[in-house]
Amino acid sequence: MQRWRGLADLPGGWGRCVVTIGVFDGVHRGHQALISRTVEVARERGLPSVVLTFDPHPSEVIRPGSHPAQLTTLRRKAELVEGLGVDVFAVLPFTAELSRVPAHDFVHEILVDKLHAAAVIVGQNFTFGAKAAGDTETLRTLGRRFGFVAFGADLQGATLPGDTVAAGEQPQTEITYSSTYIRSCIDAGDVSAAGDALGRPHRLEGIVVRGAGRGRELGYPTANLSTTRFAAVPADGIYACWFTRSGSPDRLLAAAVSVGTNPTFSGRERTVEAFVLDADEDLYGQHVALDFVGRLRGQIRFDSPDGLVDQMAEDVRETRRTLGTGH
Repeated sequence: MQRWRGLADLPGGWGRCVVTIGVFDGVHRGHQALISRTVEVARERGLPSVVLTFDPHPSEVIRPGSHPAQLTTLRRKAELVEGLGVDVFAVLPFTAELSRVPAHDFVHEILVDKLHAAAVIVGQNFTFGAKAAGDTETLRTLGRRFGFVAFGADLQGATLPGDTVAAGEQPQTEITYSSTYIRSCIDAGDVSAAGDALGRPHRLEGIVVRGAGRGRELGYPTANLSTTRFAAVPADGIYACWFTRSGSPDRLLAAAVSVGTNPTFSGRERTVEAFVLDADEDLYGQHVALDFVGRLRGQIRFDSPDGLVDQMAEDVRETRRTLGTGH
């Protein structure tokens, strides 16, 4: 997969293509369906498929300070998109200037003059151009003028896995997959529901930094993560996670992860600390990832470190049960 930053220097002889446009934060199930449809249409037409996304998040440029919690880093987003068979991952720097470009000019200058789009596939709720004045109908109208076809797709799916329907009851209405819904699940600590909508566990990435060292003193040394600025960190609590290092992405290690302020020690700073099971390695300075599979419990303030140690032993056992790692 080719990765472009901006559209100033397209490959020589660039012809027509099939494009999908969006922020695609999380690359959730709805996004996956949309991108897969783009790849399918592109292959039917014998053309390359292009995912056009933006960085930074448009909301941060339009309304500074409103950046939503980030479900995926740009690098992770590219990895997930590549896994769907896309030919080109194009990142358009989102600037104040771009935010003022009218819908008509966005289509003419970017989709037509630069990308030579033959087909454009977007979500039904897609908006674009200055003040989000353009929508899917605008895109269809401009497509007829400029010689491309435009499709609007529903980002919907059946009742989420885990939902049950009692005998004689009607199934729940299909839900629309959205990054906003997934963020709300993560913010509430419901990483299982978030994972269902994402189609995989929610991932948190960061660099391992030095902590207070209390975990090692208690017999449970932890890797303390320094996360990215806008990372979607789950609600305070204890979680069962898969732990991976950038240098060994295929080596999955079970981890019991604490998110919170360490109330037993009257902590104030919110931290993410991972006790990696069955491994005793120096992880300081390494880039690692945590895939959140299930929430085990909320944060508890214990009267003594001994009470905390007993609970941590139970958390480890529950982590193994949740992840199915046995012993």
